Amino acid sequence: MPLFKLEIPIGAVRGATEYADGGRWRDMSLVRFYNNVMQPVGGWRKRISNQMSGMGRAIKTWRDNNGNKWIAVGSNTNLYAISGGGDFYDITPAAFITGSADAQGAIGYGIGAYGEYSYGTARPESAQSGVVTASTWSLDNWGEDLVGVMADDGRLFQWPLTVNAPVAATVIPNAPTAVAGVVVSEERIMFAYGSNGLTGDDRLIQWSDQENNQSWTPSTTNQAGSQILQSSGRIVGACRVVNGTLFLTDTDVHLASYVGAPFVYRFDRQATNAGLIAQNAVIQVEGSAMWMGSGTFWTFDGSVKALPCSVAEYVYGDMNVSQQSKIVASSNTKFSEVTWFYPSENSVEVDRYVTYSYRTGAWTTGYLARTCSSDGGVFGAPIMVSTDGYLYDHEVGLDYDGQEVFAETGPIEIGIGDNLAVVTNLIPDVSNLGDVQLEFKTQLYPNATETTHGPYSLTQPTSLRFTGRQIKMKIIGGSTDWRVGNNRVEVKAGGKR
Repeated sequence: MPLFKLEIPIGAVRGATEYADGGRWRDMSLVRFYNNVMQPVGGWRKRISNQMSGMGRAIKTWRDNNGNKWIAVGSNTNLYAISGGGDFYDITPAAFITGSADAQGAIGYGIGAYGEYSYGTARPESAQSGVVTASTWSLDNWGEDLVGVMADDGRLFQWPLTVNAPVAATVIPNAPTAVAGVVVSEERIMFAYGSNGLTGDDRLIQWSDQENNQSWTPSTTNQAGSQILQSSGRIVGACRVVNGTLFLTDTDVHLASYVGAPFVYRFDRQATNAGLIAQNAVIQVEGSAMWMGSGTFWTFDGSVKALPCSVAEYVYGDMNVSQQSKIVASSNTKFSEVTWFYPSENSVEVDRYVTYSYRTGAWTTGYLARTCSSDGGVFGAPIMVSTDGYLYDHEVGLDYDGQEVFAETGPIEIGIGDNLAVVTNLIPDVSNLGDVQLEFKTQLYPNATETTHGPYSLTQPTSLRFTGRQIKMKIIGGSTDWRVGNNRVEVKAGGKR
């Protein structure tokens, strides 16, 4: 009997209908495609027993001048520092103004003047009158010190590394207030951008003198300065890139390039209609930037380009737009991946993710409640903050707290002409046969009733017995580091359907 190869291209495709996604992976969680085969992502374990207050929205990892490792996490209520050895410090500044864990206000239909935006298009946050976004932090390093700001408070803070006697972060003297974010340039100049909505212009960028973040008043003897972007939007976030610093509004993108005195920086618009969806939804990857916009994913590598996304319709259609300010980007350079965590349509909090492999161009999706994440560069593996307020080491072991590791295809045609197909055997292309299961769902035609077969524990070969015109295949991972290639099924012609 002939063998039918179930040769499924890598990556997920999620369009309007299941049948349109036939022969491709469609639904999945906690898997990736690496070296052209499917494998599980690594598991996770709790890093320390200390639970953080509030909802962690930004994380920063770094090494100090002595090589010690550090983690900082900013929540809507606190700022924390954690040493590589697990020492836990609450470094929340004095008189800190706490923020909101959730976005509040009016978003969506009926907002703004009639006809101002096209039907079905998400409004930029600057157009969503009355909206109070979820509180997020902007964190960076000034040398070995931590610097940051949470927009609800609006003051720029610095935490000096006094390891033997940890103290709270303090306000940077003379720094601007009521700002939304901070980023330090490659020239060791500190940028403060945007406004927290209390005062000032949300297109304003201010910068300090070089090597002196306490000098912000421009003069002929320093390099401090300011610029209001020529933009119709508000500045949402910023990111260092090769040859400059990107400032992203909710409508367009600008590059600040260092030119020295007397102007210090020049600002050039790089793209329109390529705005940023949330402050921490942009990330630097190998000198370039990648970010999530209101309906498109983007990259900047000297010019702004849209990232073709095979799951965009699914991701944007399943998003809780009212909570989009919680979206956060993270990278995993070991596997050449960028991931965006976002709240799904029926969730107030982050519970889903979408991942882009810039090595292969493949996209994957999944279910995971992580509010911010750092790359593995400093600690060797990513560190993430969960909605439960704990830090987790990721890509370690294969423990998923009971979550299912799986991938399922859209319908695959196996019938010949008008005949049904009878499947009798499976020739698996799977490592660790006893630890991966396969499940099949058969249909006679699209939208017909599905019949589930299995799950089957795999042997070589695996005996099956079902009939159908089209099948969907589901891989269910176990507790080992398995791999799945191209499985084959033994098929013979059945009767007419």
